[in-house]
Amino acid sequence: MFISKRLLKGVAVGLIGVGTLASLRANEYDLGSIGIVRLGRAAVTVFIIGSHYKTELYDSNLNPDTQEYLELKSKVHKYGAEKLLELCCANKGVYIKVGQHIGALDYLLPSEYVHTMRVLHSAAPQSSFKDVLTVLKEDFKRDPYEIFESINPKPLGAASLAQVHKAVLKNGDVVAIKVQHRAVKTNSYVDIKTMSALVKITSLVFPDFKFDWLVDETKKNLPRELDFSQEGKNAEKVQKIFSHYHWLKIPKIYWNLSSSRVLTMEFIEGGQINDLKYIQDNNLNPYEVSSKLGRLYSHMIFIVGFVHSDPHPGNVLVTNNNNEAEIILLDHGLYANLSDEFRWEYSKLWLAILNGDKAAMQRHCAKLGVGDMYGLLACMVSGRSWNTIMSGVRKTKYDSVEKQEFQREIPNLLPQISHVLEKVNRQMLLILKTNDLMRCIEYSLHTESRMSGMMEMSKCCILSVYGEKLKSCTNTWEKWKLSVSKQWTLFKWSLYYLYLGVLNFNIIDSVDSFMKNEFYAL
Repeated sequence: MFISKRLLKGVAVGLIGVGTLASLRANEYDLGSIGIVRLGRAAVTVFIIGSHYKTELYDSNLNPDTQEYLELKSKVHKYGAEKLLELCCANKGVYIKVGQHIGALDYLLPSEYVHTMRVLHSAAPQSSFKDVLTVLKEDFKRDPYEIFESINPKPLGAASLAQVHKAVLKNGDVVAIKVQHRAVKTNSYVDIKTMSALVKITSLVFPDFKFDWLVDETKKNLPRELDFSQEGKNAEKVQKIFSHYHWLKIPKIYWNLSSSRVLTMEFIEGGQINDLKYIQDNNLNPYEVSSKLGRLYSHMIFIVGFVHSDPHPGNVLVTNNNNEAEIILLDHGLYANLSDEFRWEYSKLWLAILNGDKAAMQRHCAKLGVGDMYGLLACMVSGRSWNTIMSGVRKTKYDSVEKQEFQREIPNLLPQISHVLEKVNRQMLLILKTNDLMRCIEYSLHTESRMSGMMEMSKCCILSVYGEKLKSCTNTWEKWKLSVSKQWTLFKWSLYYLYLGVLNFNIIDSVDSFMKNEFYAL
C-alpha cells in the first residue's frame, strides 16, 4: 500500500502540478462503457505500474547515487508512462486532458512521462471518418460532399472533444473543419458522475485532498466547450480585441458552415509553438516567439480579463511571415472572464512577488482567499521557489537546481496545494493552468530566463493597477497626475530591466522588447 500511495502521489503531481487540474474536462467515452468499468481500468493500471516500480526499482537494492540506478529508474519511468498513455487512450475523456497536461509539465515531471504523453497534444484517439460524416450530415441536413469539394479522411489532429479535418470548399477555399465526437454530448452526464466518483475515491485514499472544486469547475466549463458556436464568437472577440497585434492570426470563421457541433474555419499552416527545431529551421528567433506569446497573455490576463485558457502546444502555432514570427491561436472553446476586481488584485500580487514584498503578498493572497498559505500560492503563481522569490525573482534565473528543488518538494506539498485550490478565488483556477502551460512552452524553447518577459508582464501589472486608480478617480487634476505617475513608473521599470539585462548578458533581448513594446499605446 505504501508503494501504491507513493506512486499515486507521483502521478498526482501531473494532475495537480501547480494548478493543472484547474479545468479538466470530462469528454467522450467508448459507447457502452460505464463509470465502474473506467474506474476499474484505472485501478488496475495504477496497480500494475505500482507493482512494477516496487519489484523493478524499489526492491533492486541498488544505490540511488549510481548510474546503474538512474538508468533503471528511467526505464521504469518509461514503462509507467506507456501504461498511463494506454489508460488515457482507452478511457478517453478526462484522461486525455490529464495526459495533455502531463505532456506540458517539463519543469515538474520526469521527462519519460512528459515526452510519452506529449503525443496527446495533437494525436489523441480519433473518431471514425464515418462518424465525422454522420455529424456533418445531421447538422447540415445534406450530404457533406454537396458542400465540400473534398474532405481529408485523416484528421489533422484529435483532442478530447473533437477532431479537425482539412477540406476544400466548392469555391476552392481551403478550410479546417472541427467536428465534435459524435457521442460526447450524450455521455457528458455520465462524465460528470464518473468524475464525481473519482473525487470521492481519491478523498478516501487521501483524506487531506479535497477536490470538490474540480467537479464544480467541470460542470461549469463543459457546456461552454461543447457549444462550438460560442467558440466561434470567442475567436472573433479576441481577434477584435487584439487587432493591433499584426503578428497575431486568428482563423476566420465560416458561419454558414458552422453549428453547435461543427466549426468551419480558415486553414492556416504552422508549427507547434514548442517545436524548437521547426522554429530554428524556419529562421525564427525563439526569444521573439516567446516574447510575443508572453506579451499577448500578459495583455489578456492583466489588461483585458479575457483569457484563452488552453494554450497547450497543439493549440498555439507559429509561422514565418516575411521574416517575422506570426502567432496562430487555435481552439477558442475555453476562456476565463476575469472581473476587474480580480485583475487588480492579481496584478498587485504579481508586483508583490516581483518586489519580494512578503507583507503585500500575504495581504493580496488573503483577498484572493488564501492568506494563511500566501507563500505557497506565490510559488504556484510564479512557478519559482520561495527562496528565489525572497531573493528576487527578477534577479535570479531559473536553473536546474531550482527545477530539482521543485521536483523534490512538490509531491510533499500535495495536500497543501489541494487546500489552496479549494479555497482560492475560482477565477484563479484557469489562470494557474494557463501559467503552467505558458511556462512549459518557455522551457521547451529555452527562453525561461528572458528579461523581456518579466518586463512585459510588469508593465501590464502596472497598467492594471493604475487602471483601478483612474477608474475610481473623478477629479480631472488627479487623473492627470495619475497618468503622469503611471508613465513615470513604467519608464523607471523599463530602465531597471535594461540594467538587469546588462547584468545578465541579455541586453539585446531587453532592448528589443523595450523598443518594440506596444503597451504605451493602450
